[in-house]
Amino acid sequence: MARRERYVVGLDVGTSAVVCIVGETPDDGSLDVVGIGVAESRGIKRGVVVNLEGAVDSIKKAIEEAELMAGIEVDSVHLALSGPHVKGFNSRGVIAVAGKNREITRDDVRRAIDAAKAVALPTGREILHVLPQDFVVDEQDGIGAPVGMTGARLEVNVHVITGSVSSTQNIVACVNRAGVAVADTVIEQLAAAEAVLTPDEKELGVAMVDIGGGTADLAIFERGSLWHTGVVAIGGDHFTNDIAVGLRTPIPDAEKVKRKNGCALSSMVDEDETIEVASVGGRKPRVMARRILSEILQPRAEETFHLVWDEIRRAGYEKSLNSGIVLTGGGAILEGMPEIAEQIFDLPIRRGSPVGVGGLADHVNSPVFATAVGVVLYAHHNRVPEASRAGAGAFSRVAGRLRGIFKEFF
Repeated sequence: MARRERYVVGLDVGTSAVVCIVGETPDDGSLDVVGIGVAESRGIKRGVVVNLEGAVDSIKKAIEEAELMAGIEVDSVHLALSGPHVKGFNSRGVIAVAGKNREITRDDVRRAIDAAKAVALPTGREILHVLPQDFVVDEQDGIGAPVGMTGARLEVNVHVITGSVSSTQNIVACVNRAGVAVADTVIEQLAAAEAVLTPDEKELGVAMVDIGGGTADLAIFERGSLWHTGVVAIGGDHFTNDIAVGLRTPIPDAEKVKRKNGCALSSMVDEDETIEVASVGGRKPRVMARRILSEILQPRAEETFHLVWDEIRRAGYEKSLNSGIVLTGGGAILEGMPEIAEQIFDLPIRRGSPVGVGGLADHVNSPVFATAVGVVLYAHHNRVPEASRAGAGAFSRVAGRLRGIFKEFF
């Protein structure tokens, strides 16, 4: 394997931070994290570019830091996409099996997937992923790999994920202006799930909630496949703004107080605990009860989880989450979040940190790095030749998913 091909780079351009992860693939096929770059995010709000120059500077800083740590020069990255503009829906494709013996071939599978994704999209939207869920051969359902089977009719259920063309192009343009190419894109839910969910959880039924700075992204897995994606427009920045208003403190100080002393469940805080809070306008800092801070954070946490639960119920999966719910992303670090989620969902709850990597694994063992590490893992597990990636089109992403279903595909 050439030196350049040994490295996979993932980039997560979030509302709060830009994270760049460099992964190296040793000869044994594993993945080691060898470079980490983190920069404060400027110019990005809820996955959308609002200040191009600020976003470019943040991306440059994160990539340069990762390059320095890894000792390589990054020329292309795999980019995570997020934001309310990312939407998913389930679709089905049906074809008649060609050939004399009615034996299903790879071409039949390809035609079935093409039929499933042949849906009319609103102007300005494009398909980002087409993810096969299962196949049906002559009314026999639940089939994972139909190639080689015999039948007259082949159906496939897929999850189609679309995004805004302009939003995607703007974030890609920022990365290009930072001096690197985008080899491929992957939505944030799919990437984070790759890093924090286990195969057993995906098989039994699980919901992953990735709480970022601007949004909380939802992904529901069942029978090993992705069945629903959604976005709730509340994130960590809303918690910070609540603190700034409620305690009358500057936003940077509100963020510091949240990270150092925040707790989303007031019953977990002793009544005699105190904190020091900065004042606005040059006034002296004040000392107040820590429980006041928790009483500001708890309603926002409850609102977030109620909106997530509404989305799960609207999708019809409230009784399918046998493995519970996994919280990840920077917002999941806040003390008390799993406990309050458990009260609202009445399901098993855990925090999800990246697993499945070596090297600097201890340095990325935090929900903050779930998406960036997940992008690297996703690219590593679904690696396709550069020639296939050149267009960064939807079919190359389908091919990556299919390689997991039957390895000889393509």
